[in-house]
Amino acid sequence: MFMGEFRHSIDQKGRLIIPAKFREALGAQFVVTRGMDGCLFGYPESEWQALEKKLRQLPLTKKDARAFVRFFYSAATECTLDKQGRINLPQPLITHAGLTKACVLIGVSSRIEIWDAERWAASSAEIAANFDSIAENMLDLDL
Repeated sequence: MFMGEFRHSIDQKGRLIIPAKFREALGAQFVVTRGMDGCLFGYPESEWQALEKKLRQLPLTKKDARAFVRFFYSAATECTLDKQGRINLPQPLITHAGLTKACVLIGVSSRIEIWDAERWAASSAEIAANFDSIAENMLDLDL
């Protein structure tokens, strides 16, 4: 399970340190792709395979399903850690998440998310301001 918040910088070559706490759970090779809300999602191989199985079951006759799968897979990349614990993110992913220099990596149960620090601060502040309402709405999901 992934949890916690870590701050690292992305360099000009697109290299980003993955927190040591996340490395073991992610494994030697993992997948990073476009996420929702303007961030990137990172999945260990086992989680990626489970998600892939679900995505393959989406109906090809549904335009939204085709669009989602196309957008999700087209920028997906397999990442391998270098000796310094870094990954190299391709430009389409950097652009999607608006990554500049300061980044925040957060653990979200079965995945990690990679955020631009300013974008994360804005999103986090919005969530905090509305947390009681969000929590109340979660009751509909039996949480």
